[in-house]
Amino acid sequence: MTRVLVVEDDPQLVRALVINLEARQYGVDAAPDGTTALRLAAARRPDVVVLDLGLPDMDGVDVIKALRGWSRTPILVLSARTASEEKVAALDAGADDYITKPFSMGELLARLRAAVRRTETVSLAAETALVRTDDFTIDLLAKKAGREGRDIRLTPTEWHLLEILVTNPGRLITQKQLLQEVWGVSSGNKTNYLRVYMAQLRRKLEADPAHPRYLITEPGMGYRFES
Repeated sequence: MTRVLVVEDDPQLVRALVINLEARQYGVDAAPDGTTALRLAAARRPDVVVLDLGLPDMDGVDVIKALRGWSRTPILVLSARTASEEKVAALDAGADDYITKPFSMGELLARLRAAVRRTETVSLAAETALVRTDDFTIDLLAKKAGREGRDIRLTPTEWHLLEILVTNPGRLITQKQLLQEVWGVSSGNKTNYLRVYMAQLRRKLEADPAHPRYLITEPGMGYRFES
């Protein structure tokens, strides 16, 4: 049974989440504040954490940072904060996804299923280093990409950027994270680097670069790889 830790101080929302999750055979623990959440996370070892940022005792971003000190459990933020900088702060702290309130239960459940699939994908990483899509393949060990039986020539920078994205399938990687990893900078005025290299990767990998299927932009936040 997949176990979910819900961290939320609104009793009505907690009740709705528990009912919907348990109806779909999830095990659910609930915490009304950050302190309880961290205690339950250590004791119960959930498979996924659904986290509100506006908690009564501490900010949800601090909960994310504390969890990331020892756990790679997927964290789905569920928050009324809509500003891009708030979302980026949560994602940079280590959240895997961000859902804005009000939300549909169907969307939350879909994101939750995707988070579980990503953890399964990561657990299989030791067994396979070959990423296959309908349009191209990526061999992470050989550092090669191919399409229709032909090798795709990628520059070292293109490869580094692609490798980060494909080894975190479905996860939004922020501009700051990519700039720091690939170029060693985090300055926002370097985001044109990302736009140029993402455009180059799409031209080489996507069947329709103008309408990408795999290399997805989240405006103002970052990029994600969807397989």
